Amino acid sequence: MGDKTHTHPGAAGRAPTADRPASVRNVVLVGHSGSGKTTLVEALALTAGAVNRAGRVQDGGTVSDYDDIEHRQQRSVQLSLVPVEWDGFKINLLDTPGYADFVGELRAGLRAADAALFVVSAADGVDGSTRMVWEECAAVGMPRALVITHLEAARADFEETTRLCAEAFGADDPDAVLPLYLPLRGPQGPDGHAPVTGLIGLLTQRLFDYASGRREESEPGPERLPLIEEARDRLIEGIIAESEDETLMDRYLGGERIDVKTLIGDLERAVARGSFFPVLAAAPAADGARHGLGTVELLELITGGFPTPPERVAPAVTTPDGRERAIKTCDPEGPLVAEVVKTASDPYVGRVSLVRVFSGTLRPDETVHVSGHGLTDRGHEDHDVDERIGALSTPFGKQQRPVAHCVAGDLACVAKLNRAETGDTLSAKDDPLLMEAWRMPEPLLPLAIRAHSKADEDKLSQGLARLVAEDPTMRLEQNQHTHQVVLWCLGEAHADVALERLRSRYGVQVDTEPHRVSLRETFAERAAGRGRHVKQSGGHGQFAICEIEVDPLPAGSGIEFVDKVVGGAVPRQFVPSVEKGVRAQAARGIVAGYPLVDVRVTLLDGKAHSVDSSDAAFQTAGALALREAAAGARIHLLEPVAEVSVLVGDDFVGAVMSDLSGRRGRVLGTEQTPGGRTVVRAEVPEIEIRRYAVDLRSLSHGTARFDRVYARHEPMPAQVADRLRAQEREAS
Repeated sequence: MGDKTHTHPGAAGRAPTADRPASVRNVVLVGHSGSGKTTLVEALALTAGAVNRAGRVQDGGTVSDYDDIEHRQQRSVQLSLVPVEWDGFKINLLDTPGYADFVGELRAGLRAADAALFVVSAADGVDGSTRMVWEECAAVGMPRALVITHLEAARADFEETTRLCAEAFGADDPDAVLPLYLPLRGPQGPDGHAPVTGLIGLLTQRLFDYASGRREESEPGPERLPLIEEARDRLIEGIIAESEDETLMDRYLGGERIDVKTLIGDLERAVARGSFFPVLAAAPAADGARHGLGTVELLELITGGFPTPPERVAPAVTTPDGRERAIKTCDPEGPLVAEVVKTASDPYVGRVSLVRVFSGTLRPDETVHVSGHGLTDRGHEDHDVDERIGALSTPFGKQQRPVAHCVAGDLACVAKLNRAETGDTLSAKDDPLLMEAWRMPEPLLPLAIRAHSKADEDKLSQGLARLVAEDPTMRLEQNQHTHQVVLWCLGEAHADVALERLRSRYGVQVDTEPHRVSLRETFAERAAGRGRHVKQSGGHGQFAICEIEVDPLPAGSGIEFVDKVVGGAVPRQFVPSVEKGVRAQAARGIVAGYPLVDVRVTLLDGKAHSVDSSDAAFQTAGALALREAAAGARIHLLEPVAEVSVLVGDDFVGAVMSDLSGRRGRVLGTEQTPGGRTVVRAEVPEIEIRRYAVDLRSLSHGTARFDRVYARHEPMPAQVADRLRAQEREAS
C-alpha cells in the first residue's frame, strides 16, 4: 500500500523517521477509560523494538507534570505520540484519553490521524461514549478497526464481545464487523480459567502461538480447522461483498476456491475505504517476552490495511482573508501547510508543539507564519504572526530525538513556537494559509477561581493565558457583572487538571468559590420616590430635591430617563445630574445589590437652591429617589434563562425530561434523530444547570451531550429568591 522508509529498522538510538508520505501510517487509538489503550501502545512499541514505555510530548529525559497528574488520577489526561517502525514503515501511534472530560485531546488525535483503532475490553464491553466517537469517524469516512483486549480476564469472552461490537458498530451491515483471527486457549489452570496463548488466522488458516513469549507460526492440527469453518466462511463472504470485483461473489458461490492473496488484497482495500472493520485480539507480553499476543497481526494490519496520508482527504485550506486555496494532497514539495494539534509547556525548553504536516516539508530554524482562528470568545489572544521555529524532534521512549525534517503526512514536535496555540496553522511566511478548524466541544462546567495571595495574583493572568493556549476546550471568562474569573471546563476531572497545572507548572495557587450567575433587578409595578439631600454644615451647603416616577418596561429595554419637569423646578444644568445619580444607583442595585434593568424613570419635579445646589447634590438626590421608590414597590429578582438542547439516547429521554422539570425547566419539545437518539429542547434557569455537564453524564451513562444559549432574563420565583438571599447572607 506504499513505499517503505529508508530508515534502518532498530538502529541504536535512532528515532523512526520517514522520507516519503506513503511510508507513514498515522493511527489514533480510541476507547473508554480502562480499555487498555496505553498498555496496547506499549505492547506494540515493544514488539516493534522501539521503547519499553510509551513516550510523551516532552523534552528529552525530563518528566512532564502530566506523569504525576495521570498517576494521581489513575487515567490518561493528554494525547501522546509514540512513533514506531515496522517492516520499513513509520507508524505514529496516537494514544488518547478515554475519559469524557478530555475529549478535546481525542479530537486532536482524530485530526492528526488517518485511521482509528477502537480498543474494546472483553471484560467491560462497548460503552455509549465509544459509540458516539465511532459515529464521528463514520461521518468523515475514517477507516477503523477494532481490537479486543483484556482477554486474560476471568469473564472475558471474545466471541460475545465481537457480537456486541457488530451490534454497536455494524448497525447498517453487521457483516462488515468481523474477526480476522480467533483466539486459542491453553490448558485450564487451577482456577478453571484457560489463558489465551495464540491466534488462528481465518484467511490463512495458520496458527500463531505466543505461549513461549515469541510469535511462532505453524500449521494448525486437523482437529482445529472445523472449529473455524463457520467464522471463516462468514469472513470470506463479508470481504467479497466489499470487493470491487463484482464477479467474485458469483464465483465463490459457484464453488470456486478464491485465492487467499486476492482476499487479503480486497480486505486491505475495503479497510482503507472505511467500508469493512476487522476485529483483532491483543494482550500485553508477559514479563521477559518480546511479543504481546496479537501485536504482530495488528502491526501488519496497520501497515497493509490502513491508508497512507496521500489517500486521505485533507481539511480545506484558505488564505487568511477567506479565499479558497487548492492544495495538492500531501505533497512534500508543495506549499507548507501544517497544524498544531497539541501544545505543552516544558520547564526547560518552554512551549513544545506537536505538529501534523499536511503539505510541504517542515524544517528546523525556519521562519513560518502562524495563523490563529481568533478564539477570542474563549479567552485566547488573537494572533497572526511570523515565528522562527526551533528544533524538530520526535519522541523516542521518554526522550526527544532530533529529526532533520518532517515531510507531508508525518508528525513532529516543534520547540519555541511561543505564540502558536493548539489548532493554529503553520505556513510559509510569504504564503500565509489557514486550515479549516476542527470542531471542539463547548466547555459547560464553570469553575470560579481567585488568587490565593498577592504573589499568586501577579502570576495568575499569565498562567491562565497559557492554560487556554494549550487547551482549546477550556474557556476563560472575566465576568464583568459578577466580577469573577471563570474557567469553563468539560467536567470535574478537566477542572482538577487545570488547577493542578496552575499550581505545579506555573506556580499559581488559587482558591475556588461558588460560581455566580448574572442576576438583575426590576420593578414589578409603577412606583414613585422623592430624593431629598439637604445638608448645612457651615459655608456652602448641599441642597437638592427631586421627585421621580418609575415604570416597568419590557425585557431588554434597559433604563430610560425622561425629563418632565416644568417651570424650572430643577434647573436645566442639574437634570443630567439627576439622571447620572439614577443610573449609578441602578448599576449598584436597589434591593439585593444586582443591577436594575428595564425601567423608565421620569423626573417630575424638584427644588434647588441658588447657592447650595450642585451637580454632586442632585446626583445624590437622584439615587435617593430611586431607592425610596424601590422601598415602596414590589421588586422582581431576574435570573438568566438558557435554551438547552440535549441529544440523548431514546432510553434516557424520560429521565432527562423529568430531570429538566426538576430544575424548573420548561420542555419545549422533542425531535427524533438518526441512530436511536432524541433532541430534547427546554428553557432552564442558568442557576439550575451550573453542574449540568456532570449531572447529565451521570444520568445518561456518558451517552448524552448538550449545548446552551442565553435566552433572556425573567423573574425568579419569590421562594427561590428568598432562599438565594438566605444562602448569600450565610456565605457572607
